[in-house]
Amino acid sequence: MIPLLQLNDISLTFGGDPVFHDLSLVVQPGDRVALVGRNGSGKSTLMKVMAGLVEPDTGDRVVPPGVSVGYMEQDPDLGQFTTLGDYAMHGLDPSELYKVERAGEGLKFDPARPVETASGGERRRAALARLMAQDPELMLLDEPTNHLDIEAIGWLEDELKRTRKAFVLISHDRRFLSELTRATLWIDRGQVRRQEKGFDAFEAWRDKTWEEEDLQRHKLDRKIKAEARWAVEGISARRKRNMGRVRALQDLRGERSNMIKRQDTAAMELASGPKSGRKVIEATKLSKSFGDTTIVRDFSLTVQRGDRVAFVGPNGVGKTTLIRMLMGDIEPDSGTVKLGTNLVPAVFDQTRAQLNGDLSLWENLTGDPEMRVSGKADQIMVRGAPKHVVGYLKEFLFDEAQARAPVRSLSGGEKARLLLARIMARESNLLVLDEPTNDLDVETLDLLQDLLGEYDGTVLLISHDRDFLDRVATTTVAMEGRGRATVYAGGWSDYRAQNGDADPKSDPAKPAPKQTQTTQATPASKQKSGLSFTEKHKLEELPGEIDRLTAEIAKLEQLMADPDLFAREPVKFKKASEALVARQAALAEAEDLWLELSEKAEAG
Repeated sequence: MIPLLQLNDISLTFGGDPVFHDLSLVVQPGDRVALVGRNGSGKSTLMKVMAGLVEPDTGDRVVPPGVSVGYMEQDPDLGQFTTLGDYAMHGLDPSELYKVERAGEGLKFDPARPVETASGGERRRAALARLMAQDPELMLLDEPTNHLDIEAIGWLEDELKRTRKAFVLISHDRRFLSELTRATLWIDRGQVRRQEKGFDAFEAWRDKTWEEEDLQRHKLDRKIKAEARWAVEGISARRKRNMGRVRALQDLRGERSNMIKRQDTAAMELASGPKSGRKVIEATKLSKSFGDTTIVRDFSLTVQRGDRVAFVGPNGVGKTTLIRMLMGDIEPDSGTVKLGTNLVPAVFDQTRAQLNGDLSLWENLTGDPEMRVSGKADQIMVRGAPKHVVGYLKEFLFDEAQARAPVRSLSGGEKARLLLARIMARESNLLVLDEPTNDLDVETLDLLQDLLGEYDGTVLLISHDRDFLDRVATTTVAMEGRGRATVYAGGWSDYRAQNGDADPKSDPAKPAPKQTQTTQATPASKQKSGLSFTEKHKLEELPGEIDRLTAEIAKLEQLMADPDLFAREPVKFKKASEALVARQAALAEAEDLWLELSEKAEAG
C-alpha cells in the first residue's frame, strides 16, 4: 500500500527550542487519525507541515503524484473573495456548486454572505464546506467542530463516517474523536507517538506511558545517586578513581538532563463565595422576540442553589440571550425574573470580549479594577489575597515571556485559559459559562470538569460538547427554535433519551414526541438514579483514601505500643491519641460512604 503522506526526519524551530526533532510519520489510505496533545504542543504547526504550508528546517515531506491533500485551517484568509460562496467554490468546477450548497446546508452557512460582514465562525464553516466539497484523498481538519452547533457537528460526524477518504483530526470534542478515529498521533514534548487505536484508548495509553517514564526516571535517579556515592567514597578509599565509571556517571547525568519534564496541569481553583439563597433564579412565563424572531415563549424555570443548568440548541437560537434574561441583563417582553439573595456571579464570555487583544497578559490582569492591588503594579488580588501577577499566570501554564506578550498572540486555548484565570481569581457563587470548552486540551477539560463537580455554587452553561454536557449538567434546557424551550433532567444523553432519541437534524418546529414544556428544573438529587459526576469521582478516590487512613492508623498504633511513651513524652502521647481517634472516625466515615455510593452505583 502506497502511503498518502510521509514525513521523514522533520525538524523545526522558530528561533528557540525545537518544536519537532527527527519526527517521522506516515498516513495510509483509509486512515482515521486523532492528532492530540496539550495546548501549545505544536498540533496546528504539525498539521501545517503535513499540508505543505510550513517548511521544516530539515527533513522531507513526500506526497505521491496525483494524491490530493486538503487542509481546513482555524483562521482562513478570505481577503481576495467577495462572498463566502466565492471562497468555498474556489478551485471547483461550476458543475460542483451543489457540493458546496449541500455542505453549506449541513454546516449552516450562507454562501451569499459578504466576506467583510462574516463572523469568524461563518468563515470557518465556509472553509470546512470548501474542504468537504473538494473531497481530497487526505483531509487535514484543525478544530472543525469549533463554532459548530450540535446539529452541525452531527452532520459532519455522519459525513466523515461515510467517507472512504483518509483524514487527520485535531479536536477538543471527545465524543467526536471517539466516534470517528481508529488511530491516534500524540504530540508530547516534540515527540510524536502513534497507536493503532482510536481516541477512546488514548488516555489509558498516555497514563501508562507516563507511568513507565516516571519509573525509568526514578531508576535513573537511584543509579546516579549510587554512582555518585561511589565516586566520592572511592577518593578516600582507593586514592585512585576508576575513570571509566566516572565517565559513565557523567553519561548518566547527561541522559537525565535530556529528559524533558512534562508540562504540569494548570493549577486552576474555583473558590466559592458566600452562600447564595436556596432559590437562585425564578423565571415565570418569559417571552422575548426580536422582530420576527421569537427567542422564547411562556418559558418558566426555577434554578436552585447547586444546580448545573445547560442550554443547548442550534447557533442563533438565542441561548446567550436567554441566559442574559435570566441574569437580569436583558428585559423580557413579558414575564418576570426574580434573582435570589447574595448572588456573586462570574461570567465566561465566548467572544473573549473581556480580554483586550492589544494589551499584554500582565496588563489584562492588573488593569481589571476587581483584581488591582492599590500601589502594587506587579500584584493582583487572587481570592482575597495579593499575589504576584507572573506567579499567578504560571499557575495557568504561562511563562514570564508570555506575560509581557499581547493577548492577540495567544492561541485559542491559551486565551480560554487566561479568561479562566480572570474568573477564578475572584470568589463567586454563580458561574455563567458561555462555550468554555472551545480550544481547551483534554487535560484542562478534565480539570475544569472536576472543579465544576466540586463547586459549591450554581452553574449556567452553554456548550456544544456532548461529553462535557453529560459529565457536568444536572438539567438541560433544549432551545428548539420558534420560541420553544424545554427543560429536561440530566445532561445531553439524558435529554436525547427523554426526547425519544429524536434526530437532532429534524425540523425544529416539530414538537418533541414525549416531553412538554416544563416549568421547573428537577432538583439535582432526584434527576438520576445512578451517580452524579461528583459522586463517581468520589467513589474512585475513596479506596485510596481508605488505604491512606489505614496506613496512618497502623503507624499511630505502633507508636503508642511503646509502654514508656506516656511517661517519657506525655505531650506526644496525647497528640498521637487524638490523631488516632480522629483517623479512626474518618476511616469509618469513608468506609460508610464507599458502601453507600457502591450500592447506589449498582442500583443505578
